[in-house]
Amino acid sequence: MPEKKDEPPAIGIVGGSGLYQIEELRDTSELNIDTPFGPPSDTLVGGKISGRQVYFLPRHGRGHRILPHEINHRANIYALRSLNVRWIISVAAVGSLQEKYAPRDVLLPSQFYDRTRGRTVHTFFGEGIAAHIAFAEPISTNLRNLLAESARSLGVAVHNGGTYVNMDGPAFSTRAESELNHRNGFDVIAMTNLPEAKLAREAEIAFATMAMITDYDCWKVEEEPVSAEIVLSHLMANAETARKIIVDVIPQIPTEPNWPEHFALNTALITDRKLWPKTTTQRLKPILERFL
Repeated sequence: MPEKKDEPPAIGIVGGSGLYQIEELRDTSELNIDTPFGPPSDTLVGGKISGRQVYFLPRHGRGHRILPHEINHRANIYALRSLNVRWIISVAAVGSLQEKYAPRDVLLPSQFYDRTRGRTVHTFFGEGIAAHIAFAEPISTNLRNLLAESARSLGVAVHNGGTYVNMDGPAFSTRAESELNHRNGFDVIAMTNLPEAKLAREAEIAFATMAMITDYDCWKVEEEPVSAEIVLSHLMANAETARKIIVDVIPQIPTEPNWPEHFALNTALITDRKLWPKTTTQRLKPILERFL
């Protein structure tokens, strides 16, 4: 159920490949959320962890039915924001682009490099309301550091910071692409998190990624090139690690949404309020409510 008015804002967990549920959620309920952008990837599961309201959403759907380019990121983030989620921990299976990041390590990206081609569906704005968010630092530093501290306390091999290359997929990289990403000094590669980060920033949600390493992509010629079979061999261990970190970090997340990301629209909205179309304003009400 959505949180009561006297409860702190909620925390969202977006599960990636291998993480389709969180057993530690208590007093759970399933929510079917309608959004102006269509249906989310699946029903959301609400519940409590350490007394905090948490909403879990598997981005690929339960049973992994949705390919990366098919994910309705706008519906996913909008649904979470409509439930007053103000922090999101996003879990993603990734390939390592550097020797020092081994399978089953965790990398907490601080940057993204965009190699996608879907910008029209990577924003809530348009149709009469223009906004340009500041995105130089696309990840919430505070949330990333909390995740790093939790991972270290649990003895997890964690790397705090790095660049996540977001490719389209669903095919994995060619060797030429992978070698270029490796030479450019990028750190991990996957197919899903950049759109989530952009939309979360527009929705004034503090967002951080837990990149769970499954393979070395295909730049490392002495290793077998990445395949679904190789990825699957590491997913269960990675999912268990992710759950442990999530359960540990949730009590440490503040109850007051006062980080810089929570005020991202203060300097982003361009269109004069008097010119906002009624239909667009109504559609974006969960995001724009404090300006209305």
